Amino acid sequence: MGVLERLDELYAIGGGRGANRPYGSPEEDAAHALVADWMREAGLEVEVDAHGNLFGRTSVRGDVWVGSHLDSVPQGGRFDGPLGVVGGLEAVERTGRGSVVAFRGEEVGCIGSRALCAGADTLPAAFLELHIEQGPVLERAGAPLGVVTAIVGYARGELVFEGRAGHAGTTPMAGRDDALVAAADAILRIRDAAGRIEGGVATVGQLAVEPGGSNVIPERVRISVDARAPDARRLDELTEAIGFEPMHRTLPAAMGEEPRRILLDEIESRDLPAIELPSGAGHDAGILAAAGVPSAMLFVRSLNGGVSHSPDELSSEEDIELAVDVLASALRRVAAR
Repeated sequence: MGVLERLDELYAIGGGRGANRPYGSPEEDAAHALVADWMREAGLEVEVDAHGNLFGRTSVRGDVWVGSHLDSVPQGGRFDGPLGVVGGLEAVERTGRGSVVAFRGEEVGCIGSRALCAGADTLPAAFLELHIEQGPVLERAGAPLGVVTAIVGYARGELVFEGRAGHAGTTPMAGRDDALVAAADAILRIRDAAGRIEGGVATVGQLAVEPGGSNVIPERVRISVDARAPDARRLDELTEAIGFEPMHRTLPAAMGEEPRRILLDEIESRDLPAIELPSGAGHDAGILAAAGVPSAMLFVRSLNGGVSHSPDELSSEEDIELAVDVLASALRRVAAR
């Protein structure tokens, strides 16, 4: 069974519009069970660690790992995560080297890779992750593949605004204490703060209004904040400018020089443009890199303007085949060192 056919099988799990395999769900479990079967068919030794991470091994601990994650956001895309697992499995099958891993809960803060790195006695000699770009850079450059230089840091938390509830029809505008108006002002300030910091981005993706009646002035509003920046200094600046205390924070992580160089060499050897770019999204590779594992990421061109976390997510069959070929060649070289 080929890479695209396997991606289709994983995409079908859960039904509904898009990919629906949230962390800890029966659908994520089903995806792991399906991939475990494919690992066994490939003759790999299957193992599940204490955190639910799935491994298909060709050798002992401490070897080179390739992989990604199988969980998804609600109504997610076909390629985000599974491409790295299925493509990694294909690379391991072709080369007979390394181990393929499917981490748990990447979409909710890289839970599986964090837990593994925090408690593992032995980590791999290197880690390679194949992933779609999830952005428009490669498509605009006319390049099928790219190599990640670093993964940005991010801070996540929330802000809460208090006001006073009142009747929507009998409370004069001049006398209102509307928590939602205060939250709206803050959302605009968050946008402007990110725009003043080079490479910074900030998103408010969730908003909870209480008491929630259409004819009641909001008394309490809670908004989520996701702030990202290319380095620790700018992440600190952005967090301070927004004025929130992150509940979760991940520092930027540089990719390993040697595996990154090998990926670039493999791309250049095929007479393709060698594009280097940072990743604006968090990835398991960043967690392993922060733990001291030489890590590298190979990006596949995202089409449709780079849309991701959406059923409209798209990469071409030709680009995927090329990416798996580069990944397999890089795995062979990294494992031989």
